[in-house]
Amino acid sequence: MIALVIIIVILVAVLTMAFWMPRTWYRALLYPGGRPNAVARRMNSLSAWAGARGVAPTLMVTLETKGRRSGKTLRVPMVVAELNGNRYLVSMLGEKSDWLLNVRASNGEAVLSHGEIEKVRLEEVAIAERAPILKAYLKRAPGGRPHFDIDMNAPIEEFARVAPRYPVLRIVPIQSGSPRSS
Repeated sequence: MIALVIIIVILVAVLTMAFWMPRTWYRALLYPGGRPNAVARRMNSLSAWAGARGVAPTLMVTLETKGRRSGKTLRVPMVVAELNGNRYLVSMLGEKSDWLLNVRASNGEAVLSHGEIEKVRLEEVAIAERAPILKAYLKRAPGGRPHFDIDMNAPIEEFARVAPRYPVLRIVPIQSGSPRSS
């Protein structure tokens, strides 16, 4: 019984780290060198699985891209930012994020899934337009907050200052509504 309680406490602590751990610790622990370590990759795989099947909250989706080197389908969990009726994906790890490089290599073609499959084209947003989208993203994405050195309630000018470091892509639907099979 004590072992079960310890496991539950550890699991809750790990799943809520983005809320209570200082940003620098979080990044050093899970994203050393700006890349996810084995623990972060496992957590991302579980999140991608849950997002694709519609188990995760509706703001979370699974992005499927074709690997630029392997050609294999790669899946990553993403939080969708919404602003003025448009949907966006934000690269919290910046320009060198694998999913972003894969999307660019495939000319923006990707698939989003959250219980249903949606074929999309992802279009880059100009730096000058990113600030309000980044602010909306941080309000929705607790796991993304440690990667930004500003508070989610910072003035829009602060978001404009960091906007060049965080690519934003607008989601343009091509086809949607196909049910997800297993």
